[in-house]
Amino acid sequence: MSIPARARRPKWRMLVPTTVAALTAVLLVPAGTAQGAGEAASARPTESRPVYAYDKAIRESVWVDTRVDGDKDGRTDRVAVDIVRPRETDRTGRRIPVIMDASPYYSCCGRGNESQKKTYDENGRPVQFPLFYDNYFVPRGYGYVAVDFTGTNRSDGCVDVGGSSEIQSAKAVIEWLNGRGTGYTSRTGNTRARAHWTNGDTGMIGKSWDGTVANGVAATGVEGLRTIVPIGAISSWYDYYFQQGADLYDGGPDDLAGYVESPEAGARCKAVKKYLSDGAPLNGDRTPMWQDRDFVPDARKVRASVFAVHGMQDLNVRTNHFGKWWDALAQQGVARKVWLSQTGHVDPFDFRRAEWVKTLHRWFDHELLGYDNGIDREPMADIERRPDRWSTDRVWPPRGTDATGVRPQQGSSAGVGVLGLRRAEPGTTETFTDDPKLGENAWAAKIDTGTPEKAGFTTRPLSRDLRLSGSAKVTLSVTPSTTSANLSAVLVDLGPDTIRDYGASGEGIKTLTERTCWGASTPGDSACFKATAANTTAVDFQVFSRGWAALAHYRGDGKARPLTPGKEYEITIDLAASDHVVPAGHRLALIVGGTDAGLVEAPDTRPTLGLDLAETSARLPVVGGERAFARATSGSAAAAPLSPGAPDGVPVPQNLSRLPGAAFLTGDVR
Repeated sequence: MSIPARARRPKWRMLVPTTVAALTAVLLVPAGTAQGAGEAASARPTESRPVYAYDKAIRESVWVDTRVDGDKDGRTDRVAVDIVRPRETDRTGRRIPVIMDASPYYSCCGRGNESQKKTYDENGRPVQFPLFYDNYFVPRGYGYVAVDFTGTNRSDGCVDVGGSSEIQSAKAVIEWLNGRGTGYTSRTGNTRARAHWTNGDTGMIGKSWDGTVANGVAATGVEGLRTIVPIGAISSWYDYYFQQGADLYDGGPDDLAGYVESPEAGARCKAVKKYLSDGAPLNGDRTPMWQDRDFVPDARKVRASVFAVHGMQDLNVRTNHFGKWWDALAQQGVARKVWLSQTGHVDPFDFRRAEWVKTLHRWFDHELLGYDNGIDREPMADIERRPDRWSTDRVWPPRGTDATGVRPQQGSSAGVGVLGLRRAEPGTTETFTDDPKLGENAWAAKIDTGTPEKAGFTTRPLSRDLRLSGSAKVTLSVTPSTTSANLSAVLVDLGPDTIRDYGASGEGIKTLTERTCWGASTPGDSACFKATAANTTAVDFQVFSRGWAALAHYRGDGKARPLTPGKEYEITIDLAASDHVVPAGHRLALIVGGTDAGLVEAPDTRPTLGLDLAETSARLPVVGGERAFARATSGSAAAAPLSPGAPDGVPVPQNLSRLPGAAFLTGDVR
């Protein structure tokens, strides 16, 4: 007896019906295993077990018709789908759910901390699937599917970087898994392949670009996609290359397409790359090309649950991607869970391995097998407070978080101001001049010294901990001296601490020589991976939230406008989402500057900007709201002692990758 092909998982926070749970328990155990059917039927299962032989698993490839002709060759593109699944379920007739990772990296760059690529035998049959998902989940009764984006590896079409071809690459596979699409046994032949072995219930997972396509597919509302697990993923491709007009990368999506495409696609896809280039003007305008690659407005279509993971110091895919997506999903009532780490662009398998595998296992068991294992009743959020030390929240941001208005005021000397609740006197100003050689680390190191490239404002030493959770906004009233200007605003925790060194090559982790094993292995596909540990550093301050804008985008409508020197403009900068506790004895700082070196491309002018303090403010997501801020900033607490010498933070890496999924420009692609 088999589970119906279109059986639906239970709704979030609802129990699995007893009869379905008992039936599933029987079907999870193949004939001849130690656990008998009678024993399985006697209790409701809460965990899938490794009862299927991984070394006997079926490994096959299918080419799915996307119904899109992205390369304009007169036929619709087929994407390569490599599959590994239990052999025993073909005999029993049990239909199984699927875990899918769709990626552009399987041949060009590799996946994971060890940059694994797909491998094939002499007949083209898949041998190695990167990462641990297949090794761990196939023995537990899941199918695993690794999809090559259009234009990459063994797929047809072109890489269109977040466009319709890319999203359809994965959506078409889900439709095929659910009996609504067409698959073939070869890239060019006409022999059909049918997904008779699956019930169609699919969970998508992936880091960076892989997680981005999971977001994009979920935003189509495709039937059969039950959950997504986006890790360090993009939610709007515009926001990857620009923030409010500020140019974040010296390059565009056409360069990215050229990096990952197959050699064949490189020859046939020049028109697509020209479209990507033309649609990404350097003035930061939000063109129709960018609008088509923004998934946030389509959060209303999302049917799948979402388990998001993001490094709060991710300077490749910044946390504004997570923050906007999370807030939009919350407005739609989507079932959600989140892990926020102190790392940069790092997979949880490499910063919290054992707990990650356990949690992911329970998540997929609940979402794809319908097991009532209680994960839906546990805290929504896990937050890393210090290296390897985590806290939880029932909801995120936590209840009682309120957008609290704070304001800068002049201090005892120019450029050294105060941050508090009172508005500055009308006519009070500060002035700074853009120096593109300096950035947030240099600004924070001289927070108590007036320097020409920034204006800094600090609270007094806090009398109690102050927690900020969510996304902040900073409204600036500025007068430029030139026709173009960058603006940056950062929040800084001033005080000593030991944190993950997100500026080093591992972005907060170090890779060890020993290996740990997660699942079953074959000679060509090992389940054993190099262990990792936290890479930490002592600091005197840490920047924990950032935002940038080009002043030419002051109207906020996605269009740049010429600036008139000497004219005052108002602009609101969105700061990236974070969750940070400024401890008692530390100070909270807001710093406003021009170009944030290493993170924003410099404009063609070097403006001096006047900042009207009376018309400048920030709205911070303070847990406890204005009252909590007032209590923490009152009193006369002693400042925490700093290390001898010049204050030190984590320098912004100067060789950050322009490739989602990569760490630094050292070939360490993950």
